[in-house]
Amino acid sequence: MNVRKLLSGGLVVFLFIQLLLAGPPAAQAQTAQPSLSAEGAALIDVASGRILYSKNGTKKMRIASLTKTMTAIVAIEMGKLDDQVTVPPEAVGIEGSSIYLKRSEKLTLEELLYGLMLRSGNDAAVTIATHIGGSVPGFTYMMNEKAAMIGMEHTNFTNPHGLDDSNQHYSTAEDMAKLSAYALRNPVFRQIVSTKVKDISWEGEQWDRRLLNKNKMLHLYNGADGVKTGYTKLAKRCLAASATREGRQLATITLNASDDWNDSAKLLDYGFANFPVKQLVGEGQDIQPETPVTMEAGARLVTQNAFRYPLQPAEEAAIKQRVVMGQSTITPQMEGQLAGFLQVYMKENMIGQVPLVVRADAPTASQPAGGEHLFWKQFWDIVAGGLWRA
Repeated sequence: MNVRKLLSGGLVVFLFIQLLLAGPPAAQAQTAQPSLSAEGAALIDVASGRILYSKNGTKKMRIASLTKTMTAIVAIEMGKLDDQVTVPPEAVGIEGSSIYLKRSEKLTLEELLYGLMLRSGNDAAVTIATHIGGSVPGFTYMMNEKAAMIGMEHTNFTNPHGLDDSNQHYSTAEDMAKLSAYALRNPVFRQIVSTKVKDISWEGEQWDRRLLNKNKMLHLYNGADGVKTGYTKLAKRCLAASATREGRQLATITLNASDDWNDSAKLLDYGFANFPVKQLVGEGQDIQPETPVTMEAGARLVTQNAFRYPLQPAEEAAIKQRVVMGQSTITPQMEGQLAGFLQVYMKENMIGQVPLVVRADAPTASQPAGGEHLFWKQFWDIVAGGLWRA
């Protein structure tokens, strides 16, 4: 009996040790891609712009009031928040969501932006458009110019509000994710869309307008901080959402989604769980050029900044780096100058690049301190092709 007890006890200890060595299996497992009600959906890492998930992501679809994300960012970039804006006749009584603007009423552009993004005011959208663009057609031209600049290749805007007035007003889940990420990098936009309640003026009344944000994600999801709800009879339920955890922000798009709140939560959970941000390049990291370069004694090549990117663990092996030089000789006297770039690839796709600058081990008599201006001079020389001549 004693021998049996000893054997049993030894087996328990052995299994316990093996369990400790193995570690928790849940921490190593990858979360399965979420099942969604949405016809089209996308998930993006805001800082890097990487699309982390896509469902029919390039299909052209109606986007309802998600349109107003573009309206807002164009107005923020092109206008002044303290501008006094007069409500034009064509904005009054427009169908759909409204903040009940009155003809010739005056509000600041900032107040109109809160009315646009928190209450989805179509009257606010038209008022903003005519103020910034001179007319609705003029403003939609600006919207499409901005879409092209962002890289929204499958998008066309015909109005600033998203009402179903044209078959030519459309976008895709991936394009709208790119737009959300672009807009969320703007601190004014970020502040507006994360606001739950805002009071703005109401000319001629004894009280202010109280705007309650329609975006329930701000209350339903831990860390939620944006972006925009949308609905029309043809587009159905649409939602742009975002959340920040531990300093890292993700954004989602769901189009024609009957269960949009849960869809967005699933996508955010999936992104945070499966795509941790990895530092691939450190700031001030020493780099050895691959191409034939003469490195004089006392001179080093270092990275100007760090580079981080969201990766699944299995993708890390696919990361490669390539040094591209614009100088054939590196001397200590070149302290602070731009000498090339460290390009980062995942398989064959370049995902980023970091400037390489010269650092001297010790100050030199011929190189005064403060070479930052030389960095930018050399940067533009490289862009212009000046350092690549034979």
